[in-house]
Amino acid sequence: MRHFPRPAQSPRKVSSLLTRHPDRLDDKWSTLRDQLGGACPEMTVLATQIRTFATLLLPRQDNAEQLTIWITRTRAADLPFLHSFANGLERDRPAVDAGLTLPHHNGRTEGVNTKIKLLKRLMYGRAGHSLLRQLILLN
Repeated sequence: MRHFPRPAQSPRKVSSLLTRHPDRLDDKWSTLRDQLGGACPEMTVLATQIRTFATLLLPRQDNAEQLTIWITRTRAADLPFLHSFANGLERDRPAVDAGLTLPHHNGRTEGVNTKIKLLKRLMYGRAGHSLLRQLILLN
């Protein structure tokens, strides 16, 4: 049996390190995140763009202008997968601006809808409507 070298970090772990808030990383993981960021220029730009976008997720009045700056920087970077994300943001710009600037949101309602859909998929073919209703009411 031939063993191939494994990558030092899995893509899941790298994405977790890049997207996690810096305050929630201990010294070991923070050092690893910094090493990953310094591994190549693209990784440094990606880490910066992720952190910058994360600051936009707290609703503020100037976020619409900041998003325009973020999209311009993203398009200037050589990161094609972020280009498609930026294009999606541009396509639905009025809704994105509202989500980034207004303090209101329907996150709780969407969370309940997602949970109900999950329960429905889990219970498909197992029981009738009354048991599904009971599970939804108890959760």
